[in-house]
Order: sequence, then structure tokens, then C-alpha cells
Amino acid sequence: MAKRLTLYIFIGLVLGLVVGLSLNLSLNDGSAAASAQLKTIASYFAIVTGLFLRLIKMIIAPLVFATLVSGIAQMGDTKALGRIGVRSLAWFISASLVSLSLGMLLVNLLHPGVGLNLPLPAVTADSGVVKAGFDLQKFVTHLVPASLIEAMATNEVLQIVIGSLFLGVAITAVGERAAPLVRAVDALVAVMLQVTDYVMRVAPVAVFAAVAGTLTEQGPSVIGKLAIFMGSFYLGLLLLWCVLLGVAALFIGPRIRDLIAHIRAPLILAFSTASSEAAYPRILEGLDRFGVPPRIASFVLPLGYSFNLDGSMMYMTFASLFIAQAYGIDLSIGQQITMLLVLMVTSKGIAGVPRASLVVIAATMPMFNIPEAGLLLILAVDHFLDMGRSATNVIGNAVASAVIAKWEGPLDPPEPVDVASLHAPSGTPPKDAPDSFRQIGGH
Repeated sequence: MAKRLTLYIFIGLVLGLVVGLSLNLSLNDGSAAASAQLKTIASYFAIVTGLFLRLIKMIIAPLVFATLVSGIAQMGDTKALGRIGVRSLAWFISASLVSLSLGMLLVNLLHPGVGLNLPLPAVTADSGVVKAGFDLQKFVTHLVPASLIEAMATNEVLQIVIGSLFLGVAITAVGERAAPLVRAVDALVAVMLQVTDYVMRVAPVAVFAAVAGTLTEQGPSVIGKLAIFMGSFYLGLLLLWCVLLGVAALFIGPRIRDLIAHIRAPLILAFSTASSEAAYPRILEGLDRFGVPPRIASFVLPLGYSFNLDGSMMYMTFASLFIAQAYGIDLSIGQQITMLLVLMVTSKGIAGVPRASLVVIAATMPMFNIPEAGLLLILAVDHFLDMGRSATNVIGNAVASAVIAKWEGPLDPPEPVDVASLHAPSGTPPKDAPDSFRQIGGH
């Protein structure tokens, strides 16, 4: 199933490129009427994409909650939980600094914005992106959910993680009396994985619609206008992939090839839909088949989705300094390092915000006298850049889960990517799940 899904997603991606470009080139004659027609056609494609992303959002909260509580209950040791938490945060902070620094370094080496010589806009010019300044009090208080039900209803992943931590630790402390609750949570995991299987069956169609809709409306010209900027950024992402996978190889050795093979389907899905959230269920499944114990993956992955968005982190410094170069604004190394540290802090307070990278950039640029309206320069191609950011976020969180699992002990034996076991439904329970889990989720 996983192998076929990867193939179907790739086919959907290619068909989307062909259909989107064909519609744009055949209907776009430069007139306002043609532009409106293309926008209308793109909106029809957006219906499919929107429905798929809503299906994903439907399963994210209960899946995160169930897998995290089940994983903590299986640990049975609060010391192990604390140790994994500290190691996770240490990795996330290190990876964020590497991502931000690499973005800053590449902009200074490649100078993608130099030569554009854009005139400075009026002081009152606005990008249209709603800013979310960092507020320590709001950030800290927002970590704890006023209601776990509300957090799940609004898909506040970080709040769900905090609430699940409390519940999981309490279950561990209560012991045998909580056994019925553990069995219920295990059953919920099996059910949500089966629902995930149903949702993922329409992923290739959603990928086709997302790519076709974007290219129908915007066409190939939007890519050509900022080709140097886009090419430089994707070069940076490629280097970041090499760094992340290289460091992972130091920990897990030759099995890095197995890791790549097991996450290729969620990687393509995240790239095609420009949503790392859409790939979450498949990453969880892929990590289990790779050999990361579910108790670790179900803890590290939700945290990573809030604190370890490596592609987005790199984009923040890259885009901010690109805009400064485009306007001819010279920032000293000291100012750039200050910007890096500011972005490091402010980016942690916007988990779950749509297009969070743009929000953080819009809030940070005025601090360094960079015109906020400069965001308009990159908004046209942001979707194509978001595709790369989302795929990189998947790589970063998969690597983090694998490395932290290796720190905790030997990895589980991997399941081959191309054998009959992959044709089992997504509801197949994790390898180290309790017997009750297998009775409900197994064949």
C-alpha cells in the first residue's frame, strides 16, 4: 500500500503540473477576463485540496492525543519521559540554530537580492500579513490548555501535547487501576490509524488538485520572476537536508537509507500539498516501520511540529535578508546575528498559525528598518517555497525522532519497504503495542 501510494502521489504531482500549465497557457491571453476565468478554475481545484486538508485536520488531534498518551503509558517511567523531553528540546534548539545560520550564510554568499534595486516604499505601506509579535506572557500561558476539548477542537497541537503529558503521567502513577483507560486509548490509536488509511487513499487526488490549481492561476511566469531567489533557497534546503541526514547517519549508520525509504511517501505528500501537517499520520507510520519505538515517535513528533520546523526556520532568515538586499539595505553581521536570535525566539510562539513563517518575518522586519511591504515581493512565489519548507520540516522531524530513539537504545528491526506487510491497512498496530491493541487493530 505504501509503495503504491508513493507512486500514485508522484503521478498526481506530474499530472497536476501538466494540467495546470496546459490550462494557463491555453486560456491566458493577458486580459482581465482570462485572469478571472483562470482564478475561477483554480478555485474548483481548491475545493478538493481544501476538503483533503480538512480531513487531515479531523484526524490530527485525536491521533496526537491517543498516540502520545499510549506512548507515555508504555514507558512506565517518568524519568525516561523527562530524559527524552530534554534530549528532544536540545536537538530542536540545535537544529533551529543550524537552519537559521545556514539561511543567513547563504544569503550573504549568493546575494540573491542584490541588483534588484527596488525603491523604498512609503512608510505606511503594508504587506497585508497579520503580524503576531512575540509576547512572553501570552506564549507561556498559551502553552497550557484551558480545556483539552477546546485544544482538540482548534487543533492546538502544543496544548494537546501538554494535556496528553499530564494524562499520560497520571496514568503511569495510578498504575493497574488505569489499565481499562490504557486499553481504551490503545483502541483509539488503532481506530485513528485505520481512519488515516481511509483519508490517505484520496491523497493522490488532493496532490493533483493542489498543483494543478496553483499553476492554473499563476502560470510559469511567476516562477521566472524570482528564479534566482527560489533557486538559491532550494539550494539552501538541499544543503540543510545533507546536514540533517549526515548528522543522523553518525547516530544510526547505514540505516539512514532505510529511514529515507520509509518516509518518502509523506515527504512527497508534504511537498505536493505544501503542508507538513498533511504528512503527520504517514510519518508516524513510517517511523514505526523504520524501527523507532511508537512510545518515542508519538512523543517526539508532536513536539517537533511545534518546535522543530527546520525548513521554516531557514526561510525566515533567508527571506528577511533577501528583502533587505532587494531594497539596498546593508545590515552588519552584528545586526544579522541579532535578527537570527530574535527569529529563534519569536518563531516558538506561533505554532499552528497559517503561513507562520510570513507572520514571523512581518513582525521582525520593522525591528531592523526593513520595509514590511517587501513581503509583497515574495508572496507570489511563497506557495512554491512553502512546498520545499514543508518537505524539509518532514525530514527534520523524522531525523529527530530516529536520533533520539537511538540515544534511548537500539532501534527496532525495520520492516522492508517493498514486502507484502506494507499492503496491510494503516490500522495495523505498532510492533510493541499491548495485546489488547493487537486484538483490536490487527487482522
